[in-house]
Order: sequence, then structure tokens, then C-alpha cells
Amino acid sequence: MSKMAEYDGPILEIDKLSISFFTRLREIPAVMDFSVSVQPGEAVGLVGESGCGKSTVALGVMQDLGKNGRVVGGTIKFKGRDLAEMSAEELRDIRGNEIAMIYQEPMASLNPAMKIGKQLMEVPMIHEGVSQEEAYSRALEVVTDVRLPDPERMLNSFPHQLSGGQQQRIVIAMALMSKPALLILDEPTTALDVTVEAAVVELVKDLGKKYGTSMLFISHNLGLVLETCDRLCVMYSGEAVERGSIKDVFDEMQHPYTQALFRSIPLPGADKNSRPLVAIPGNFPLPHERPSGCNFGPRCDYFEEGRCDAKDILMEAVPGNDRHHTRCLKFQEIDWNAPLALADQKDKGEIGRVVLKMDNLKKYYEVAANALFGGGEKKVVKANETLSFEAHESETLAIVGESGCGKSTFAKVLMGLETATDGQILLDNRNIEDVPIEERDAKTVGEVQMVFQNPFDTLNPSMTVGRQIIRALEIFGIGNSEAERKKRMLELLDLVKLPRAFAERMPRQLSGGQKQRVGIARAFAGDARIVVADEPVSALDVSVQAAVTDLLMEIQREQKTTLLFISHDLSIVRYLSDRVMVMYLGHVVELGTTDQVFAPPYHPYTEALLSAVPIADTSVEKQHIVLDGDIPSAMNPPPGCPFQTRCRWKSEVPDGRCESHVPPVQTLTDGHQVKCHLAEDVLARMEPVIKVAAE
Repeated sequence: MSKMAEYDGPILEIDKLSISFFTRLREIPAVMDFSVSVQPGEAVGLVGESGCGKSTVALGVMQDLGKNGRVVGGTIKFKGRDLAEMSAEELRDIRGNEIAMIYQEPMASLNPAMKIGKQLMEVPMIHEGVSQEEAYSRALEVVTDVRLPDPERMLNSFPHQLSGGQQQRIVIAMALMSKPALLILDEPTTALDVTVEAAVVELVKDLGKKYGTSMLFISHNLGLVLETCDRLCVMYSGEAVERGSIKDVFDEMQHPYTQALFRSIPLPGADKNSRPLVAIPGNFPLPHERPSGCNFGPRCDYFEEGRCDAKDILMEAVPGNDRHHTRCLKFQEIDWNAPLALADQKDKGEIGRVVLKMDNLKKYYEVAANALFGGGEKKVVKANETLSFEAHESETLAIVGESGCGKSTFAKVLMGLETATDGQILLDNRNIEDVPIEERDAKTVGEVQMVFQNPFDTLNPSMTVGRQIIRALEIFGIGNSEAERKKRMLELLDLVKLPRAFAERMPRQLSGGQKQRVGIARAFAGDARIVVADEPVSALDVSVQAAVTDLLMEIQREQKTTLLFISHDLSIVRYLSDRVMVMYLGHVVELGTTDQVFAPPYHPYTEALLSAVPIADTSVEKQHIVLDGDIPSAMNPPPGCPFQTRCRWKSEVPDGRCESHVPPVQTLTDGHQVKCHLAEDVLARMEPVIKVAAE
């Protein structure tokens, strides 16, 4: 099968596309009047919150809408030909050969029982009928292209023997095997760590250039789209609301929803006290409950009754720029440069006495070298290595690091779900490191609470919201009667800004952000002194993230809580934390105030982390540091400094100390600690990673 004849128009042209899903009761419109085109070699970003229809568009392009979904209007053309008019056989030839798709979860695209090499070789053998030798050499080339170490060993491995970042690279390699004309990426890096994400994004950009592939990049992360795409399209509730080049949309936005999105992301310069984030009011409409007229109307600052809700609104070109479109009746009347009406400035809570003190905490696990059959020597996994710090009343201490660095292990020891191997944890001068949770009294359990990453897993699906909070109050021994507890439960709902009527609702009737609020209400039920928030907003949409982080800060101000905020998202950390602790492979590599950690000198790992975070701001210039390789396994960490295998400053240290000795903790100015062999004069040469261009 030869590729379709050379074609010089747009590779993908979607025109006034509408897709609906049909249930027994009704037709549910998922995408309406959606148009976008992708030119040869161009990368177009599709941005929006979950449920806005962006993945449905991708499935429409793949002609894979299942038995309930169908295109009810408009066309999708690939290289000038309407996909709806192609036969099943033609589609099969195009799919995977000319149009390839990379999904969010790499394991879903790999066959667990088949070696990687064989899976890659299948693509050209099936689509192009090439010989086994040619397919193998092509597989080897692509695996080398996606920068995987030891390509021959990779081809001979099974998927489970690779880390998440390596699996995702294999999936990208598989998509590139047949040199497709169009690559659709659906949130391809959500499941990866930031430094791995940075490397994968870099890779996708380079390969796009090398193979001349056009890309449709679906994401909810505006920073990523800024770094990877030429143009973007913003979606809201099934419709495109704004389209244009990156610069048009980021710097000269013409739609209230785009503006509201940007106001809810913590960009450099946002500050939790003087410049708080502005959450988008109200909730996302369900597909069968959309308002009349403008879908964004009920949540829009510029809404005008009788005009914005009178009739369907179409996309219009912005005068003077035929490639910038918006779906707003009032875009020419709005002053887009008006300064933001400042939300109430908050006074910063006074940071009080030490509530929690950790001293040389260690947590080791013993695992059998051969985990499947027991036998063999035992190996020790050092999940936490000599952790020491203090946390004060009303303080937010962020714990930053990538998966496997030991941050969740430390949270488990603090909660009493695990006991420490060595060292001590003092809560108000009481030792709690050896007291497992079942032996802690109700007061201690109530004082140290946790808000988890995924709100869906922590609520009981068969109990109303009110009942779940009352149950927590009973366990913490709060209130003398059912009536008192009910009153306290309603006050807790007020505290997390949920309507009191929600007490009667079941978890399935709540959105993700609302469920997370119930989790927070439950955590504060026992007058918590310390709340460990483990990635509490990473599963939520950006507009909801702003509201939930704000809520945590407000409760902290009222209740003087100590917040331990575990995260790998440095922009949120910068926005809300007072002090930051950076962890790598069980070690604390840097500890200081937020200002100290975000300005040079850095630990080399912190420097790489800062460079990896995508920032949705065209005026920001970043140093470009991509780390080689994946995070080493805690089962066999490298000798010497845990970071030495990926460190770009290693050559500055004489006599190979990095490879033989664990570095000492150096204290720089004002208690700023860095665990590193670099001499002070070398640290002083470091330049800022993030520079904001002068206005």
C-alpha cells in the first residue's frame, strides 16, 4: 500500500463538526460546530477542561466513536478526502499508517505478553508488507530516535520491565514506525514526572521536525501547549471558543473563558496574599443542560441578559487577523487590557511555634531480592534517608520531588500507617514515630489528617456526604449528641463552601472538585493541627484547582493549620508555600524558604526541576536543561550522591567525590540547606532558570 498521493493543502481539515452520543433517553451533543485545520508540519494544540469534548474530536478523526456515537453534522477531511466517505478497508490503511494516535496511558497501548521489538515490527510488516529484517532495523532506528538507552535490550524486553517514561517513549516510537502524516497526542504526558515530561515533549518536537509530521496535541496544560505548538484552539463545553496562533491567544486573547483560564493558573508573580488566583465561578454545564445562547454565559463576567442568551453564537474572525477567531458577541466592546479587579487581599497568617519536628527520620523496607518466589538475599530499600526539618503553626511546607523520591512514604510514617526505622517525629513534643495508627488516641488521629490525590477513592460510594462527615466526627469523639454533630457537619460544609443541601447527596452526584472539598471537610472534622495534602489538586481541572487551593489557604488562616503540601507541580508550590523541601531518592537535597529555593544557587536537581515546569506565559524565558535517563530505582541507588548519574555539574567537583561519597549538607545564607559537593564559589555562578522579560 503506497501512501496517499502527495497533497499540499491542509493535512487535517475539520469543518463545522458536530458529534452526538445517543442513549435510550436522549441525544447528548458532545461536540458542536467545531472547526480547526492543521497545515503540513504544523502542531496545533487543543486545550480545554475535562468533559469539553477534545478527546471526542480525536476519536472522530480516528473514526472510532463506538456504537453510540456518530457525526451528526460537518466534515472531517484528511489530505482533502472526507473520512466519512471512505470504505472500512481504506480507513484501516490510513489508521496507524497515515494517522497515528498516542494515548494518555502508555500501558493501554502495549501488549503485556509480547516483547517490545515484536510489537514495533508488526506495524510496518502489516501496513507496508516489509521484511522482518527491514522491520527490525527500522524498530532499532526509532527506539534510538526516542532516546532510549541500550536499544537492543529494549527491543528484547517486555513492557512491564520498563518505567512509565520509557513505556511512553516506546508508544511514541510505535506511532512513528510508519512515518505518519498526522500524529494525534491525547494528554501524552499526564502520567509522567515533570523531568521525564520535559524530555518527552522535547522529543516530540524534535521528531515532528525530523519526520515532518503534523500534530494535533490535546492537553489541559497551557504551558505544555505553549512549548510544543504553533497554533491553538480553546474548547469549552463542546465548542471551540477561540482559535489562533500561540501569540494571538496568549497575548491578545479575545474570549472571556480564555481570560478566566489564565487568571486561575499560578504564573510567576502570583502570590497567595497580595495577588490571589481568581477561580471561575459556578460549574461546567452538563452536555444535556447547556444554557441557551453562549455556553459560558452563566459564568462570564461580561454576560448581558437578552443578548448573550438570545441565539446561538458563531465563530467570528478578529478584525485585522484572519487566522484569529473567537465565539463572543462582545469581544470588540471588552477592554482586554483592563487591570484585574483585585480579589480581597489577605493578611498572611502569623507563623507560630514549632508543631512538628523530625529528627534524622529513616524508613527502610526489606524486600526479597526475588520478590516472586521469596528466596535469595534480602535487599534494603531506603525510602527515607535521615530526614530532618521543623514545621510551624500556620505554615505551608511544600515537599517536592518526583515519583519514587520517598515523599508519600514519609507521609505514611507521619500518619502512623507505617512506623519509622530510626529517628524521631515529635508532635507538640510527643514522640509518635513508633505509634501505629491503631494505637493512637482519637485526639492524635484527629490532629494529623490527610487529603489524598484522588477524591474518588476516598469517599464511601454508598453513604451520603453528610453521613461520611458525621462518621468522622464520631471517630474523633467530637460532639455529645447526634444533633451537635449534625450542626458541626453543616458548619464544615460551610467551611469548604459547599451548599448545605449537599449533605443529602451521594458522592456520584458530585463533580471532582466537589468531592475533593468533602475530603477536605472530613480532614478538618477533628480540628486538625497538621494536614498532609498529597497532590490534592493534580486530578482536578485548572479552574477548580484555583478554588481548592484558595480554600485550603483560607482554612489555614482561620484554623492556624500546618499544611504539608506534597506536589511535583512547582508553579502551585511557588504560589502557596512558605518553605520548600526538595527530595530525590529518599534524600532531602534542598530545604529553604520559597524565595531561597526558587532563586539561585540551587541544588542541581532543583535547577533541572525548575527548567522542566511548563509555564503558560510568553514573556518568560527559561534555561533549557533536559535530564538524561530516568530516576534510578530505590532498590539499587547509585553510590555516592543519589543524583550523580544525571547531574550536569558533576565535572565541577574534583577527585570523583560525587561517585563515592554521599554529600554533606551545606548551610548557605539564612538557613538555606543544600546537600551537594559543589563548592560555594561554583554554586554562586548559577544563573536563574526562569527569567521574566521586562515589560
